[in-house]
Amino acid sequence: MFAAACAPQDRRTPDDTLVVVIQDPVSSSDPRYAISNYDGKLAKLVHAGLTAVDTPTLAPRLELASRVQMMSPTLWEVELRPDARFSDGAPVTAKDVAYTYETVLREGSDSLFHKNFADRFTSVEPASERLVRFHLREPLATFETDIDFGIISSSGKGAGPYVVRELTTTHALLDVNPHYFGAAPKMPHVEIKFVKDASARLLMLVGGSADLIQNGVRLDLIDEVAARPRVRIDSAPSALLTYVMLNNADAALGDLRVRQAIALAIDRPALIAAKFGGRAVLATGLIPPNHHAYNPDVPRWNRDLARAKRLLDEAGLPDPDGDGPRPRFSLTYKTSADAFRVSVARVIAAQLAEVGIAVDVRAFEFATFFADVKKGSYQIASMQTSDITNGDFYFTYFHSSRIPDKSNPDGGNRWRYKNADVDRLTTEGRRELDPVKRKRIYDEVQRIVAAEVPIVPLWHEDNVVLTNRDVEGYTMTPNARLAGLTATTKK
Repeated sequence: MFAAACAPQDRRTPDDTLVVVIQDPVSSSDPRYAISNYDGKLAKLVHAGLTAVDTPTLAPRLELASRVQMMSPTLWEVELRPDARFSDGAPVTAKDVAYTYETVLREGSDSLFHKNFADRFTSVEPASERLVRFHLREPLATFETDIDFGIISSSGKGAGPYVVRELTTTHALLDVNPHYFGAAPKMPHVEIKFVKDASARLLMLVGGSADLIQNGVRLDLIDEVAARPRVRIDSAPSALLTYVMLNNADAALGDLRVRQAIALAIDRPALIAAKFGGRAVLATGLIPPNHHAYNPDVPRWNRDLARAKRLLDEAGLPDPDGDGPRPRFSLTYKTSADAFRVSVARVIAAQLAEVGIAVDVRAFEFATFFADVKKGSYQIASMQTSDITNGDFYFTYFHSSRIPDKSNPDGGNRWRYKNADVDRLTTEGRRELDPVKRKRIYDEVQRIVAAEVPIVPLWHEDNVVLTNRDVEGYTMTPNARLAGLTATTKK
């Protein structure tokens, strides 16, 4: 691959088009029916929300809204900016906002956002042409973040910086929205190509047939690519967590001592150095260290093989032959078929073997893998979270009501963790409007979850962007959205 990459590079992307390469296909730009992270990223480019959390601190900024105001603990008003237009030139009105939310809220909606919306809002109503009223089920401290959701007109138009001209199984073609209220994107067109193979994505960039890749290149290969004369590499902290999920309903993993032993057996600093070239930050929980809600005072599980073995002994899982080859017990480790993720899983499996846990790594296409995870048909597995914007994600991922079942197949508590104190505190946290009191609540939640290890937090991988050197102006956000494309140009 690298021999090929040394060939002379002549840019082959059109001067008026920015070519971006991503790893997964996009199925829809409709924000209501976004399934994958990349569906959501495209939706944000086409459909502006009332607010947006694509800021360096992840604090919400006003987007379509000119004012967001709490009128009572269960009533919020949102006033729309007067210059907001959809891509067909029609004004964005309160009726459009109500239409967007009500189509997700209504009974029978097949949107993945239905339950989250229904838990928060009783109704969304237009009070005037530009004034929307949100009626809440209960006080909601995260309201301004929660309305970071793309608005769509009844005719399917968006008010974001771009318009989708074409969406196929291989690419998306975007044009500038001529009625966008903000600063016009600097490139007239964006083409987002869907390329599954990691080596192919990299070769496209170094060969000149792509302009930009964000988080789509193996981090253990980046330093080699850096030697190429026309490739630039930039990195920044992210708000995503990579973690090992442990099925807390499993006979062995339901024992706290076993989960703690697994956490103690994994050498996370060594993995970061070997697999990520140091471009990741050790994690203690969902929230990254640069976030205002982060609590550093939680139990930490630095590698300690002797302690891990003692915990397994105490759990009734002694080593049957001392230093011999026989394991204490066996686990199946499911992961996606991505070659890099499989390689990380195999290193973790080898580390667990050092304390007597035999691990069988099995790779699956993502759809199959994710379906098994949601059903609880796994013992251990590894994934990444969506972008963590506030402490309320502890409710999403650890409240017992979020365990997936027939009525809630998309619940976030896929490790089937149950703790009455966490249920109580995360419920209080989303209702508490005083930020100081709310911080104390989530400090305690972080301590409990870190101690009980329902998942093993691994690291927060840096966002890494590779561009050709003639590309200028792209900025990253902690949640790895593609908002930076609007300010990007080519020489």
